[in-house]
Amino acid sequence: MNRNLSTAGLTGAALTTLTGLAVEVVVKPATDVSDQQWSYPWTSGPFVAVSIGYAVLHLLVFLGMLAVLRALTSRTARIGAGIAAAGTLVLLLAEIASIPIADQRLDDTGAQVIGAFFGAGVALTAIGLLTAGIAVLRSNDWTGWQRYVPLGAGVWSLVLIGLSMTSALPLGVAVYGLTLCALFLAVRTLHTPTEPRTRARVS
Repeated sequence: MNRNLSTAGLTGAALTTLTGLAVEVVVKPATDVSDQQWSYPWTSGPFVAVSIGYAVLHLLVFLGMLAVLRALTSRTARIGAGIAAAGTLVLLLAEIASIPIADQRLDDTGAQVIGAFFGAGVALTAIGLLTAGIAVLRSNDWTGWQRYVPLGAGVWSLVLIGLSMTSALPLGVAVYGLTLCALFLAVRTLHTPTEPRTRARVS
C-alpha cells in the first residue's frame, strides 16, 4: 500500500516540476494575458482545464503525503506529516475555487480570498514538513540521505511563500516539485522492517 501511495506522490511531484518549467519556458513568453489577471498566463478557457489538472496533481501529492505519514513512527513527525497533507488538500480546493474567478484582477475581492487560501495551503505544507523534518532528524527512524529530505522540502515550501506573489513562482513550483520527488523517493527507498514476519514464523 505504501509503495503505491508513494508512487502516486512521485508521479504528481514529477508532473508538478514539469508543468512549472513548461509555464516558465513556454507559456509565459508566448502569452498576451495581463499579469494582473488571475488566470495569468492562461486565457480563461484553458485556465479551467489547467486548474482541474493542477487539482489532480495536488491529489496525487496528497496520496504521497499519506505515504510519508505511514512511514513515520514518532507522534510529532506524524502530526507534521498530517498538517502537510492537510495543506495539500487546501491547495486542491483552492485550484477548484479558482475556476469561477479566472477573469478577475488580482486586486478583486474573489482573487484576494482565493489567493489567501493558496497562501494558507503552502503555509500549512511548510509548517507540517518542517515539523516532521525536525522530528526525523532528532530520531533514528530514517537514516542516510533520507533523513534530511523532509526538512529540505519544508524549507523550500517556506521559501515558496515568499515567491508566491512574484514572477518567479513557476520556477519556485518546479523546485517544490523536485523536493517532493526526493521526499517520496525517500519513502520508497526506506528499509521495510522484517520483525513482524519473523515473529509470525516463530509463532
